Amino acid sequence: MNARSFFDTNILVYADDKRAGAKRSRAIDLVAEHRRDGTGVVSLQVLQEYFVTVTRKLNVDSPLARRKVEILAEFDVVAPEVADILAAIDLHRLHGFSFWDALILRSAQQSGCRVLLSEAFQEGREIDGIQVVNPFR
Repeated sequence: MNARSFFDTNILVYADDKRAGAKRSRAIDLVAEHRRDGTGVVSLQVLQEYFVTVTRKLNVDSPLARRKVEILAEFDVVAPEVADILAAIDLHRLHGFSFWDALILRSAQQSGCRVLLSEAFQEGREIDGIQVVNPFR
């Protein structure tokens, strides 16, 4: 069984990128495994970024992208509140992350995840109890 894991947008986008080769296969497997095990977590931010990215950069039709957002929303979905925005600002100031990456990290923390699946953070780094895992390494 997989550990409760937070999916960064880039992992989900790879699942739709036909040019991504082995990364696409790995991303598809991760999504399927975590859906099956009930251990996948995303945030409203991730769902929004996913839709925008796949429709703009991968030319996925918006009705299909919408359906995929519905499927991804079967994961646990974190809805940040004002306190989370403020905490993300503090993470941004403390660690130098972009605000958006800091909000991803905060959402992972708030949802009780111990793993953040992402290419955007330093592989293997532990940040406030969250282990960053690049699943493509």
